[in-house]
Amino acid sequence: MALQLGDIAPDFEADTTEGHIHFHDWIGDSWAVLFSHPKNFTPICTTELGYTAKLKPEFDKRNVKVLGLSVDQLASHEQWANDIKETQGHALNFPLIADPDRKVANLYGMIHPNASDTLTVRSVFIIGPDKKIKLTLTYPASTGRNFDEVLRVIDSLQLTSKHQVATPVNWKSGEDVIIVPSVSDEDAKKKFPNGWTAPRPYLRIVPQPQG
Repeated sequence: MALQLGDIAPDFEADTTEGHIHFHDWIGDSWAVLFSHPKNFTPICTTELGYTAKLKPEFDKRNVKVLGLSVDQLASHEQWANDIKETQGHALNFPLIADPDRKVANLYGMIHPNASDTLTVRSVFIIGPDKKIKLTLTYPASTGRNFDEVLRVIDSLQLTSKHQVATPVNWKSGEDVIIVPSVSDEDAKKKFPNGWTAPRPYLRIVPQPQG
């Protein structure tokens, strides 16, 4: 059965470019992004890993650890890392799992037989400090992912986990948010004493809460 939102992310041990890890221990009190790559030395994966390395400071600011996965051997990862640095201008600065036996890929349903029997699709899992899955995305091998969107979703997840708000279409950090329907107007007055704008009773718009 496919992993669903709210499920505990399966734990595992694996060898990576930064040593052996025990996944849940490695996450610790942080958030995590686990994402798979169909194969080493492929063009789209090379651009994705380079761009993610560029974004590493942004992930760090949000207390997010990034972990890649490919079904190739660890020695191959190390050779590929040189290509990533030379062609993308950013060296690999986060661990990349070597999963040649496809243990982790199968645990997370990253192999879709109708797409390929052996290679992973472009899966993304965002996992909270509680080790629960907060978001899943699946792209075909031919389409590179938008990691700016991954950061945007993390901003939303972290904000909405602290405050009783939801984020509207195309929201970006700093923009107005919506009070969730489960909060009554009476309770909303306590939480948002400066009031809100309500073009409809169920659509209560407030500035993004701070902190």
